[in-house]
Amino acid sequence: MPELPEVETVRRTLIELVKGKQIQHVKVYWPKMIKQPDDVHQFADALKGQTIQDVSRRGKFLKFILDDYVLVSHLRMEGKYGLYDKVEEYDKHTHVFFEFADGTELRYRDVRKFGTMHLFKKGEEELHAPLVSLGPEPFSNDFTPELLESKLRKTNRKIKPVLLDQNIVVGLGNIYVDEALFRAGIHPERIAATLTKEEIERVHKEVVATLQEAVEQGGSTVRSYVNTQGQIGMFQLRLFVYGKKGEACKRCGTLIEKSVVGGRGTHTCPSCQPRP
Repeated sequence: MPELPEVETVRRTLIELVKGKQIQHVKVYWPKMIKQPDDVHQFADALKGQTIQDVSRRGKFLKFILDDYVLVSHLRMEGKYGLYDKVEEYDKHTHVFFEFADGTELRYRDVRKFGTMHLFKKGEEELHAPLVSLGPEPFSNDFTPELLESKLRKTNRKIKPVLLDQNIVVGLGNIYVDEALFRAGIHPERIAATLTKEEIERVHKEVVATLQEAVEQGGSTVRSYVNTQGQIGMFQLRLFVYGKKGEACKRCGTLIEKSVVGGRGTHTCPSCQPRP
C-alpha cells in the first residue's frame, strides 16, 4: 500500500497534470468505489463543470480541491491515476474516468478494486470519515516529541502497531515503520509505554527524517507502485531492513531477520535492535 511519501509523490505529479482542468463528464464502472454520496449518479452529476483548483494530501489520502467540493481518494493497495487522451484504449481494471473539457481524461485504475472515493462539500471533508479521526501530519508543528510521548505513555501496545495507527500520526505504513525503528535502534516488539524519553525522541526524529528522505526520493518502489507519470521511487535503494531478510545489516553485518508483529511482516536487525 502506498504510504505518505508515495502519496505525496502522486499528489505532486497530479498537480502538474490536472490542475486547472474542468471536469466535463464522469464515468464510473465500479460503483462500490464511491463511498460518498451513496448514489453514484449523484457523485457524477456533482462533479460536472467543476474545475480542479488544487490537489492536496491528508495522511495517505489525496484531496482534489474543486470549486465547490473536495474529492477524497484513497489508493489502497494498487490504485493509480493517469492522464490520457480520450481516444486511448484502456483495460478492464480502469474503473473511474474524469473527462476534461480539453479532450483529456484522468483515469483511475485499480486491479484489486480496494480504492475508495468520498465527495464532500468544500469545508466539510475533515468533519466526516475517513479524515475526521486522523492524527497529526508528521511534518507539522503539531507532531512533537512531547505529543508522541503523551500517546505512548497511555498504551500497552507494541511500538510498531502504535506507529501504524493513523490516529497517532498519519502516513506511516509497514515500510517506513520498520525503517524508522531500525534507525532509532528500537525493536518493534517493545511495549510503547516502556520507551524512555530519549528513545521516544529518537523515534520521533527518525520517523520525520525517514519520511522526509523518502519524499525527496519519490517514495519506494515495492511491488507495483509507480507515480502518475510512470516513474519509480528511488528510496528503496536506501532501505536498511525492509525486504532485506537474510541480507547483512549495512551497519553491523548481522543477518536481517523477518518476523510477524501485530499481524504484519516485520524486518529487524537483531544486533542493532535488541529484543525487549
